[in-house]
Amino acid sequence: MPLINAFSKAVVRDFSIEELEDAARLMRGYDLVALCAAGSGHAGGTLSIMDITAALYLKVAAHDPNNPEWPHRDRIIWSGGHKAPALYLGLAFAGYFPIEDVVTLRKLYSPFQGHPHRLKLPGVEVSSGSLGQGLSIAVGMALGGKLDHDEHTVFCIMGDGEQQEGNIWEAAMEASHYRLDNLVAIIDRNRLQIDGWVKDVMNVEPLDERYRSFGWEVIEIDGHDMPQVVAALQKAKSVPVLAKPTLIIANTVKGKGVSFMENVAGWHGKAPSYDEMVKALDELGLKSAIAYDALLAEAKEYQADVEEKLAAKMPRLSRDYWWNSGATMKVKMEPTRKGFGQSLKNNGDDERVVCLGLDISGSITISDFYAGNPERKERWISMGIAEQSATAAAVGLARDGKLPVFGTYGTFAAARNLDQIRVSVCYGNFNVLIAGPHGGVSVGPDGATHQALEDLFAMCGLPNMSVVVPCDVIETRKATDYLLLEHVGPKYIRFAREATPIVTREETPFIFGLANVSRLRREAPQMIDAFETVLACAYENEHEDLSIIACGPMVPEAMRAAWILKKEFGYETRVINLHTMKPIDEATIVRAAKETGVIVTAEEHQIGALAWRVSGIITESPELFGTPVITGAIGVKDRFGDSGAPWELIKEFEVSAEHIAQKAAELMSVAKAKKDENRLAAVR
Repeated sequence: MPLINAFSKAVVRDFSIEELEDAARLMRGYDLVALCAAGSGHAGGTLSIMDITAALYLKVAAHDPNNPEWPHRDRIIWSGGHKAPALYLGLAFAGYFPIEDVVTLRKLYSPFQGHPHRLKLPGVEVSSGSLGQGLSIAVGMALGGKLDHDEHTVFCIMGDGEQQEGNIWEAAMEASHYRLDNLVAIIDRNRLQIDGWVKDVMNVEPLDERYRSFGWEVIEIDGHDMPQVVAALQKAKSVPVLAKPTLIIANTVKGKGVSFMENVAGWHGKAPSYDEMVKALDELGLKSAIAYDALLAEAKEYQADVEEKLAAKMPRLSRDYWWNSGATMKVKMEPTRKGFGQSLKNNGDDERVVCLGLDISGSITISDFYAGNPERKERWISMGIAEQSATAAAVGLARDGKLPVFGTYGTFAAARNLDQIRVSVCYGNFNVLIAGPHGGVSVGPDGATHQALEDLFAMCGLPNMSVVVPCDVIETRKATDYLLLEHVGPKYIRFAREATPIVTREETPFIFGLANVSRLRREAPQMIDAFETVLACAYENEHEDLSIIACGPMVPEAMRAAWILKKEFGYETRVINLHTMKPIDEATIVRAAKETGVIVTAEEHQIGALAWRVSGIITESPELFGTPVITGAIGVKDRFGDSGAPWELIKEFEVSAEHIAQKAAELMSVAKAKKDENRLAAVR
């Protein structure tokens, strides 16, 4: 069916096969420009799915760009949300918005999020990003169509690696059971995923036989042969097998159309540089057809507006205190995740250690366990994209005396498999180390679906679970060393992806369950030299004006806030690194409240994981009954994440040192006013 007007049913445009082929080629070109402008994204899969995108949005699916919520439209679900640029270009070429707008991909405030968000862009049916969920959503929509006796078709686009998620097979069973012949699933079988070839990571073949055994009609095509693509889609939509859902297996090439990207796993989550983009456009025959320099200039102008808005949100201070912006208080930065990998590499000779890979192994550095140590490969178990099964499998390994370690994005490690963690790991009190890397906003442009801002609620709420949130790469290595080889029981370690300031040394104390105190002693060329850090239990009261209690990457921010407070207001600040969230160091919190009277908590998380626990301890402590304590919290304010550069999001979510200092100054004003009030009352 061509593009139509939903009201008049008049044909808006009917694309020929040749026009669809040209459109797919142009989509690939705009995709590369948008990815280059973003500086991040997924080139491989967006290029492999583009022929199907063109056929669906411009030829086969019934939809109206001028009426995105037309009740009788066909629904297109993108289960593989990382291929969002292809979705955006399908909508753009169909007329939902100007094609040039997509160049703001993955930028802050842009509707073109790293993973699609239906509330920000008309034409996007559902928000997606966590793999494996789209087919279940499509089943629900197909059931809704049957209940309404409507003849629309529901299409669901998936990847072949995505078939490793158990959620997919539950949905496959349901679609057949309910005889959903209005459902068409499409697998982009490009044979590659982040960790390598799908057959090597976790084989899902034979997909055709498996879906047939679930009661599906299966069509296999060359996903880059436009006549085959259109014929298969039209057949599945217009003449489906009665009472059977249809699966189209589209054999594709990851990175299709660009020689140096084709069949290369490394291009799964990578964007081209400017030179690579130009070379790719040349290979596609589009170097003179797309005004890429003008588009990149538009993206740059958009980014300038973003930075202006962010600057307006920042607290006004007498000078710029941002990281490494001045001549003093410099810091070195390194991703905390590297400390996790270093620990696994250093301790991997212990025969009990077994690491389970969940498809982003290099990114989270868990693969450092065997890198350079091939003899350990037999203790490396690739589980593919299957968080729930991997969690339970880790329990089986722990039951037999192994030291299992697994990890994926923090938002998946602590949420997708929460029931397995709760029942299989924690209820049985098994010795399993769970890594929650890429915590907070550190994945930046990937957007809300991949930003872990709620994981500590879940992990800290589980009985028997211990939770550590180290502040930098060195502390991450120390924490992993301890949790891996010394601590027995369920354990969760949360760390970031982005390079963050190094504020500890080898000699800096790290004792599980005991907080550290850092005190600003002077302004120094290197920030690490400006602070003295000791165990909180060994710290002697210096009668500071206030305390900042922080964890993870917010510890360096708290230290920088202490510097700001000293320079701008003359306040002395006790900075507490509460690296162990559970069991929490209650004595240090109570003492800080008693001795300073003003407490600010700082967390790169929804406000509460740290703030509520600290406030609860202060409220419940008999030692503080009758003692006035003023508290405030810095953290994410009950909202989902957003696409944008990680450091932009630190500003956007108002969790920077500047915001900590602003909150502290506000509380100090309240404290001073209260003291003045009490003094006047005493005089009367």
